[in-house]
Amino acid sequence: MTVTPDLLLQAYRAGVFPMAEHRDDPEVFWVDPRKRGVFPLNGFHISRSLAKTLRRDAYQVTLDAAFGDVIDACADRSETWINQSIRTLYEDLHHQGDAHSLEVWMDGRLVGGVYGVTVGAAFCGESMFSRERDASKIALAWLIDLLRRTGFMLFDTQFLTHHLASLGAIEITRSEYRALLADALEHRADITSAPLAASGQDVVQRNTQTS
Repeated sequence: MTVTPDLLLQAYRAGVFPMAEHRDDPEVFWVDPRKRGVFPLNGFHISRSLAKTLRRDAYQVTLDAAFGDVIDACADRSETWINQSIRTLYEDLHHQGDAHSLEVWMDGRLVGGVYGVTVGAAFCGESMFSRERDASKIALAWLIDLLRRTGFMLFDTQFLTHHLASLGAIEITRSEYRALLADALEHRADITSAPLAASGQDVVQRNTQTS
């Protein structure tokens, strides 16, 4: 079966997503987890140490400035489910405005980031990476701040990891996820409809107000 960008979006609307066994396997299979990881958008946990890092602003954050580089960085590990077919598909989604990346830079270097797909008012997170301490946490903090302010209702993390759980992500059943997704698909949100936060202090302050 040939997977097209339109088919991929249909899959997300149905609650499934693609993976490959490894980077050199040309085949793609569909995943529909029995348990799903999600980030309650008002439940992101910013520890004291992370708040200090965010307020320091020793980094820069951009949206959609280096989408391909973020995917490549996410795939740059010994085991990855991102093969060339998947990379090409998400690049296509990005070009048509349905996939986005958020990047963290330090001294001109790309040190962290996250990317995902938007359908309705749902952001389906695909992968993230970190090359410096707390870089992926910075990316998630800024992303969730942006999702809140642009009308998103659901942040799907696919699976729950210890790292995500420490930041406030939770695990729900497949049926619970599909109910949340159905609700989010009834609405529309645009991640580009508001600017990124002016500073890390703004991210921390708004998170405190909504958590």
